[in-house]
Amino acid sequence: MKRPELLLPAASLEKMRTAYAYGADAVYAGQPRYSLRVRNNEFMMEQLSQGIEEAHALGKQFYVASNLMPHNAKLKTYMADMEPIIQMKPDALIMADPGLIAMVRERWPEQVIHLSVQANTVNYAAVKFWKSIGLSRVILSRELSLDEIEEIRQQCPDMELEVFVHGALCIAYSGRCLLSGYFNHRDANQGTCTNSCRWDYKVENAAEDGTGHIQKIDFDFDKALGESALSDCGSQPRHPLADRVYVISRQDHPGELMPVLEDEHGTYIMNSKDLRAVEHVERLVKIGIDSLKVEGRTKSIYYVARTAQVYRQAIDDAMKGRPFDLKLLGALDALASRGYTDGFYERHHTHEQQNYMRGHSESFRQQYVGDIVACADGMAEIAVKNKFSVGDKLEIIHPSGNSIVELHEMKDLDGETLSVAPGSGHHVRIPMQGDLSKGMIARFI
Repeated sequence: MKRPELLLPAASLEKMRTAYAYGADAVYAGQPRYSLRVRNNEFMMEQLSQGIEEAHALGKQFYVASNLMPHNAKLKTYMADMEPIIQMKPDALIMADPGLIAMVRERWPEQVIHLSVQANTVNYAAVKFWKSIGLSRVILSRELSLDEIEEIRQQCPDMELEVFVHGALCIAYSGRCLLSGYFNHRDANQGTCTNSCRWDYKVENAAEDGTGHIQKIDFDFDKALGESALSDCGSQPRHPLADRVYVISRQDHPGELMPVLEDEHGTYIMNSKDLRAVEHVERLVKIGIDSLKVEGRTKSIYYVARTAQVYRQAIDDAMKGRPFDLKLLGALDALASRGYTDGFYERHHTHEQQNYMRGHSESFRQQYVGDIVACADGMAEIAVKNKFSVGDKLEIIHPSGNSIVELHEMKDLDGETLSVAPGSGHHVRIPMQGDLSKGMIARFI
């Protein structure tokens, strides 16, 4: 088996350095104006140049995402803006638009190009086509099963293949969504997606007027039900069905229930769970996938460190023939998420498998409580993110390896004894074994 590359997101130099420190082989960052993360991207030209230089000094790879679907206005400026990028010698450009790909191939035929997931490649014939025009790698669509991926690998043995293993999932076909464009005039395929599918939506009462237009109306649902109940049921003050919770369920997935009405936070009927496929790393390694990719350029540095560390271990375990470590599921539960799914990798999960995985995941659940920002005299200063207390067990996350300690003592910055670190915005000091300040990129507990 060949060892797959672990590919992490980098929206800043700090996140890039964190990804490398915690096990990434490569990172991807967006080109200004031409990637799909224009709103959440600290990489301007200077940062891109510095990032590529640092990556190469470490023997790592740095890919530049240039994967939007341009309208004519951007087409006219693209080649001039691409010139300095090519001079930086990125290890690959991640591209989606056939026109832009053709222009780059003609001008810079030596430049390595990876086909973006935005191109929605779902079969081996398409992979063969992209190879025939000179591309080096295809990032396969998220909508494929493991069996389909394996067939593509068998049919295309000499093409690099990359798949996503963690991060947000889109309700559209690998990002081809129009919600943001309709609602906010910010087009997802131009790099300005506002994640409209993840908003909360409130239910309003409406009716169609005589001209066929939909108008919002003032309507007291509870009052109407009460009046109906009084007229139909004598002295009964409220119809018995009014307080029931209603959900939608699919015949082929009876256990997946979706609420029809919203709660006090709104309704999230379009909101997909996040992808977590760490349990499938071994199968992907055996299939021969060249790169395993984590999504999340808008996520925190802690997210970058934790996912890099977890998927690094999963890859290393698979390469050495070790069984899957179920604790990795719980380690990823410590991250903020919308709940997890393994997406389309397994078409038909059994209830036994789902409950088994969930049970182990919950038994190792953790919470991210702070960053170690300084170490001196055997004490570490913690920038608190979430509440923790004396007596808690803390996991220290470090590139050289993690350790678990029980907290017996805590002080404020003035040296006064504390029993509780209240939450975000506070700084405390706790005893720390060893010198974590040496070679430290990012520190978390």
